[in-house]
Amino acid sequence: MFSRYRTSLRHCSVWCPLEAYVAPVVVAPADDLPQGDNLVGVVQGPYPSVDALVRAAHCEAPRALIVQAARLAIAERRATGEPASIDDLAPLVRVRVGAVVQPSIRRVLNATGVVLHTNLGRAPLAAQAVAAIVATAGVSTNLEVDLATGRRGSRQSHVAPLLVELLGCEAALCVNNGAAAILLALAAHASGREVVVSRVQLVEIGDGFRIPDVLAQSGACLVEVGTTNRTRCLDYGRAIGPNTAAVLWVHPSNYRVVGFAESPSLGELRSLCDSTAYRC
Repeated sequence: MFSRYRTSLRHCSVWCPLEAYVAPVVVAPADDLPQGDNLVGVVQGPYPSVDALVRAAHCEAPRALIVQAARLAIAERRATGEPASIDDLAPLVRVRVGAVVQPSIRRVLNATGVVLHTNLGRAPLAAQAVAAIVATAGVSTNLEVDLATGRRGSRQSHVAPLLVELLGCEAALCVNNGAAAILLALAAHASGREVVVSRVQLVEIGDGFRIPDVLAQSGACLVEVGTTNRTRCLDYGRAIGPNTAAVLWVHPSNYRVVGFAESPSLGELRSLCDSTAYRC
């Protein structure tokens, strides 16, 4: 005669003769055992429990992060088949947790030969700018409050007047990258109209931004002129018409076309646009 003994561990069932029934001995990490089981004998495996390892690691971090690190440390050692004590695994947990909580932005030495390197943060901030950040970053500020009226203001008001004075333009808007600047400018001034660009300058800039894609997203219509190695002012002049909203000139900061190549300067294009019958 047989009776079924259900341990509820991993939902496994054990069948044994009634007259030979002995309470099972289960080998498993203690933290994996369900609470309240009437298991007479529990043999701890050659690894510490997750809970015990978490307590022994003494990490200053969220508990969920420490638990995950402890589980990974135990799993990695178990995969090797080698036993491990708390003293063996606790340092590994601390190293893993420390690597996660440590800030990812670190100071490096720019030895690339490129002074303004985008991947290295471009230009370091001036001492005055750093001091201004330190003085205001940890406190409340008038970021979007007009102190003169006490009402909500614009964060652009802190920099736009300076840019207008510096560039001699009518208005200015500050964004954090060139692709965003082009997109906003074209969306505001050239949506549904033509933008003339040399084929030499239909390039992909940093982080996968492509000039044709940026133009398409702004709603502007791309008009290509010249060839992939040579473009002259005459090519631009032939393309400018009543539906032209702008002539786009891409600065070759991260690419070069050398050899049998030609491209007008920005000043030459400015003079061409001023001399045409169409405002662009």
